[in-house]
Amino acid sequence: MPDIRPTTRLLECAAIDAPVRAWLDVMPDAVAHYLDEWALEAGPAYEPGGNTAWVAPVRTRDGDELVLKVGMRHPEAEHEAAALRLWDGSGAVRLHRAAYDDRSLALLLERCDPGTPLAALPEPDQDVAMAAVLHRIWATPIGALPGDDDPFEPLGVLCGTWADETEERLGGGGYPGDPGLVREAIAVLRARPSTGRRRGDVLLGTDVHAENVLAARREPWLLVDPKPFVGDPAYDVVQHLLNCRHRLVSDPHGLTARLADLTSTDADAVRAWTFARCACELAWWPELVPVVRALAP
Repeated sequence: MPDIRPTTRLLECAAIDAPVRAWLDVMPDAVAHYLDEWALEAGPAYEPGGNTAWVAPVRTRDGDELVLKVGMRHPEAEHEAAALRLWDGSGAVRLHRAAYDDRSLALLLERCDPGTPLAALPEPDQDVAMAAVLHRIWATPIGALPGDDDPFEPLGVLCGTWADETEERLGGGGYPGDPGLVREAIAVLRARPSTGRRRGDVLLGTDVHAENVLAARREPWLLVDPKPFVGDPAYDVVQHLLNCRHRLVSDPHGLTARLADLTSTDADAVRAWTFARCACELAWWPELVPVVRALAP
């Protein structure tokens, strides 16, 4: 029997998040079930691991070396398998198999070798590689899936969640920065994304950052752990920018312009999305206050 203990980040997340804590009660049985069901031999889970999933290298009965991901079901990850199926290896890991139950999802995935996170590179080099990955995933037409099998929600759904949560925190008081700018950011999140499909919309990864992009042999870099929604490609640039906080604080206009140029997206749109998301993150990252001020419309 393999070691199916929670990994470091799962334990850290469970300490502050009740749903994750509850899911850990069923996680070992779920992992054991899919290892048995799919006849997989597992190695030790990757450390520090993910916030809501147990992920480990596995070997199939035929000797194929893959990765098993067993995660907690939550709205942002609900359509991860469908996105990977649509991209079919273009800029992202290939999906070999997927299953869902009431509380967990299981994905059997291509293994990235050597699997080094893009975060190991200097940030300017990350920018270039990140842009290449984004171009790859955006190039796949959303209509490649049959109409009845298209499960993807519009970006407006995700932005509405960000807006609601930020509004609630702002109402509680003690929010850093200018409350007026935070309210303006909430308005951007409610007004900017479409609630339907628009020309130019693409299937977004939304959580595309340098820890979720791994070195591989089939392609130089592959995205793992997408949280797919359909919308403006400029939105997909923002998570990488948030993870480059020192550069973002030092030169918000210069960095947003650089990423817009590398990704061939609209610079004004990148600035607007970055402004809105930075305002949402102020409760955790008050150092972003000058970025919000600088990028305010």
